Amino acid sequence: MVAMIPLASVFTESLADLLPAVLRSSTLWTIVIVIAELCALVSMVHAIIRARTAAGAWGWALGLFSFPFIAVPLYWIFGRKQFRGYRETLREVQEQREDLVEEIIDALEPHVSRLCGEEVRYGKLLEKISERYFTGDNSVDLLIDGEATFGAIFDAIEKAESYILVQFFIIKDDELGRELRDRLTAKVKEGVRVYVLYDEIGSHGLRRSFVRSLRDAGIEVSEFQTTRGKSNRFQINFRNHRKIVVVDGKVAFVGGHNVGREYLGRSEKFGRWRDTHVAVRGPAVLMTQLVFLGDWYWATRRMVKLDWRPHYIAPDTGTTVLPLATGPVEDLEGGTLFFIHSINRARKRLWIASPYFVPDESVRVALQLAALRGVDVRIMLPERPDHKTVYLASFAYLQEMEAAGVRFFRYRAGFLHQKVMLVDDQLASVGTANLDNRSLRLNFELSMVVLGPEFCGRIERMLEEDFAECREIDGTDYTAKPLWFRALVRLARLAAPLL
Repeated sequence: MVAMIPLASVFTESLADLLPAVLRSSTLWTIVIVIAELCALVSMVHAIIRARTAAGAWGWALGLFSFPFIAVPLYWIFGRKQFRGYRETLREVQEQREDLVEEIIDALEPHVSRLCGEEVRYGKLLEKISERYFTGDNSVDLLIDGEATFGAIFDAIEKAESYILVQFFIIKDDELGRELRDRLTAKVKEGVRVYVLYDEIGSHGLRRSFVRSLRDAGIEVSEFQTTRGKSNRFQINFRNHRKIVVVDGKVAFVGGHNVGREYLGRSEKFGRWRDTHVAVRGPAVLMTQLVFLGDWYWATRRMVKLDWRPHYIAPDTGTTVLPLATGPVEDLEGGTLFFIHSINRARKRLWIASPYFVPDESVRVALQLAALRGVDVRIMLPERPDHKTVYLASFAYLQEMEAAGVRFFRYRAGFLHQKVMLVDDQLASVGTANLDNRSLRLNFELSMVVLGPEFCGRIERMLEEDFAECREIDGTDYTAKPLWFRALVRLARLAAPLL
């Protein structure tokens, strides 16, 4: 008993020493929790004020209230719908360079297309959405798949005399990337100015040594700088998804291809890579390089001296073209409005080829209404996915779309990556925008919109060949799947606003 007294005393003294530490730890955790809840409250108020839809506001508010430690950082990374500072920066430079603005207007004014007849129905609203005008006097070449696309791009680079503008979402340090670098390096040695812009998220795997080799060769190169500006510092949800090459202001290339061996069909996983680009000559080239100039100035805060004279004027049968740039910098969602307007204009046919199908409710309703009024609505998607979550989410819409008469096709002859839309025989677009929420709201995109039956006829023949390589699917592609697959589809659909 005597031996137990010192032991009890020691235990009591140790407990007395431990209690203040526990109390201090408890106080610290209380402070952390209070701060987290305050941050969640501020974020909830911000979400309620800024969210595009009531459902989005409720979703974020519930998540922020229930899981503040997780939801608060996610909200400030993924919750915003608008990219801050871009538009204001371009307005400032426009005010400083009124002479440049006047030069561009003077160059384009003689070629602005006065839309009439059916052109007004399909194109007039797009001019308001883009704050640009259709121009006539253009020629448009359709480039099917990587060999044709990069063959034409490399041929144009070879003929460059003054400058080359290059912008891609993804640039890889592989055989195609190195060939592009070597060709650009050769032109720099001839005195041609070369500017390369890439998205740092899309090109996250690009080695620094590759970028350094471009700079060492005399090429001006920059990331898009998604996080430039205080309000964008932690924002990684916006992407510059554009793919642009302009040579001497004479020819512009826009479409779905990035720079990587898979885009030439050399991927062991995907085999053929089905993609589409266009080569445009005429006044529309100037409007395309204006898009590049805006992105370049945002990234570097430097202007580029470019030629603003139309170098090619097509004859009276020239094509009417609008390079339609959309992105998260406007109060209006230009990408969403572009698709909904085009869907609503359709009378006979609406064919869309896209690697992803994750549209919001407004686009789904527009597609259903088009099918219900007798329009031949077809959506072409890949058989094999490159992004599993987006692939799974697309299954969630099959039944409701099928009920209205929308038809779906899975492309089997490789991976389908083209972004093409055909509306009747009057409007066609080839560009960078997918039919998903990310392209419609969060990405910087560029679509070449072409009016007129001649080019639409070429798109029709191309897509007919693609449909011949497809299998038509229906709602049973979802309902016949095992329970675990359907559960994954439903989970993927919850992430639809971010896909």
